[in-house]
Amino acid sequence: MSGFVIGADSCCDLPAEYAQRRDLMILPYHYFMDGNEYVENQADTDAIKKFYDRLREGSISTTSMVNTETFENLFRPILESGKDILHCVLSSGLSGSYGNARLVADKLSKEFPERKLYVVDSLSAARGFGLFVHMVLNQRDEGKTIDETYDWAMNNARNVIHWFAVDSLDHLRRGGRVSRATAFLGTMMNIKPVLRFDDDGKIIPVEKVRGRKKSLIELVDKMEGQFINPDGATVFIGHGDALEDAQFVEKLVWERYPMIKETQIHFIGPIVGTHSGPSTIALHYMGNVR
Repeated sequence: MSGFVIGADSCCDLPAEYAQRRDLMILPYHYFMDGNEYVENQADTDAIKKFYDRLREGSISTTSMVNTETFENLFRPILESGKDILHCVLSSGLSGSYGNARLVADKLSKEFPERKLYVVDSLSAARGFGLFVHMVLNQRDEGKTIDETYDWAMNNARNVIHWFAVDSLDHLRRGGRVSRATAFLGTMMNIKPVLRFDDDGKIIPVEKVRGRKKSLIELVDKMEGQFINPDGATVFIGHGDALEDAQFVEKLVWERYPMIKETQIHFIGPIVGTHSGPSTIALHYMGNVR
């Protein structure tokens, strides 16, 4: 076993069995819907499907950043047990959770000077965050030290590419990503925006495509000239309860890049799904520039 623990926030959207198999510590995030609080749980796919059903029926979901107490309760027992920690956090461009994790890391590093506690800003979310964590785990499992793994993470976070197509502009409007007028006109004209993450881990609208199928094809078109070293590469695809659309994108990826190693499809969880909405499709891979 490794001498250090790798952790990640639940909004990396990695399946529960994957986390268990790869010895990944998950910090659950919480969301709020119809007056109730829920814990994001990638093992309960029925609950995720129900979450999207309720969004489609008009329920409103909200999220909040993780407080310092939660991070301390996670980190402290591990440090006390004599283990070092490398924890990956949701993009600081989307949440204040990273800042709280850093405060705790600074505090505990003084209390446990003999231990190493690294907090990494993933600059990513959802399955892109998951791909980043997947690659970090690979470094550890190849025998890298915690310092070497941390250096890789810091040097490669911006090479995880995020392209995603949303089916409805309403959830982006609620999150302040588009204006009310833009959302209304886009819905009337069947506009399906294609968005990406920038180097600061923030969401940037890029294209306005008319029609769902064209927006999905556009995701794969964006890979050209950006997908580095496809030979043996791993591609992650996320979906907001739209498996058939995710499989359509997967098929296009394999047709264009038959030399890749694998594709992995899974749900976009409720934390990110709150802001991206049902039927969102996201495509993630290692690239040369965001």
